[in-house]
Amino acid sequence: MFQAENAGFMHKTDLDGFDRRLLLALQQDGRLSNVELSERVHLSASQCQRRVKRMEEAGVIESYAALLNREKIGLGVMAFVNITLERHGVASAQAFREAIGHCSQILECWSVSGEADYLLRVVAADLKTFSDFLLYELQAMPFVATVRSNILLEQMKATTALPLPSPPDQE
Repeated sequence: MFQAENAGFMHKTDLDGFDRRLLLALQQDGRLSNVELSERVHLSASQCQRRVKRMEEAGVIESYAALLNREKIGLGVMAFVNITLERHGVASAQAFREAIGHCSQILECWSVSGEADYLLRVVAADLKTFSDFLLYELQAMPFVATVRSNILLEQMKATTALPLPSPPDQE
């Protein structure tokens, strides 16, 4: 019998209207105190705390973080980089996974379908630093066949807030 957990699938957690309002408020400002949160969603502070704790334990809320302005800390270049491996298989994929794990310039790495095997989101101080990273780190990996990059010019939209679907009873 096929089990979803073994295939890497996650079970959907049922969220009611209060849970959704809590999540929307926390996505807008993760630093809200429990009292401020309770005022925004019209629940008691103790109910808010219980619900948030339940959603943290269920993995709905993964973590809290400060979002930094990359340009203000000296990271003026961001790019998407497509990587195609020389050979396909578990060993190549594992070697690639281990190698990129040590690269702090790589913010995200996705296994993708299509022409490339992986899509990376990379930051660098400037074009020279980015070019050196491509040449001396990514292209130097023995299992990497091709590297194609797109420098990001202007950000038209950015959000970390996920859209929350309506509860089934409101559809």
